[in-house]
Amino acid sequence: MSDSSILSLSSAQIHQREHLVLSDVNINIEKGQFVYLIGQTGSGKSSLLKTLYGDLPLKTGSGKIVGYDLQKLKEKDIPYLRRKIGIVFQDFQLLTDRSVKENLMFVLKATGWKDKKKMDKRINEVLSKVGMATKSHKMPHQISGGEQQRVAIARALLNDPELILADEPTGNLDPYTSEEIMILLSEICKNGRAILMATHDYSLILKFPFNTWKCEDGRVVETVQNTL
Repeated sequence: MSDSSILSLSSAQIHQREHLVLSDVNINIEKGQFVYLIGQTGSGKSSLLKTLYGDLPLKTGSGKIVGYDLQKLKEKDIPYLRRKIGIVFQDFQLLTDRSVKENLMFVLKATGWKDKKKMDKRINEVLSKVGMATKSHKMPHQISGGEQQRVAIARALLNDPELILADEPTGNLDPYTSEEIMILLSEICKNGRAILMATHDYSLILKFPFNTWKCEDGRVVETVQNTL
């Protein structure tokens, strides 16, 4: 793993329980790189992402992510790993019983922040970055799906992660809103964060061409997308 490498897998096997999903996975992501992970439903995209954020163990092969060795990862290390990566899900996963600000405050408290002024300042910073500074008092049901996903991206940015893992972040959004989210993620990437995004939206890949890997037949292969 080079100094500029954020994520590296070598001869890795990805399992979902006892079932081998992907074998001989060899991938590398550098600082500030944007990579798509494509493939049909059930091809292993989510299992690969879950392995990267510690939800599934890496039993075979080697893997390093933001300085953590995935083979040696212990249960107690997982919260610390997740502080160094941002995770964005398809279904937003906001807490429905609290406001936008309270959702972000919950994450900061859970990851060890104590100073109220610093917490307020950080929440304002990330909400401003995603264009949601005026919506901090709103409840999730009071904002649109696209706005909820912007809040989810703000949440992923809270601890200034080196890498963002996005699992179908536009999957529940209309085409126009999906493009807005892609523009936002592209800007975040330009500011130096690496992004690995699982998607099945090929129209977005054509409009926003980046390196692309495909999960297919139990393997992960780099693929070339024809751009418009």
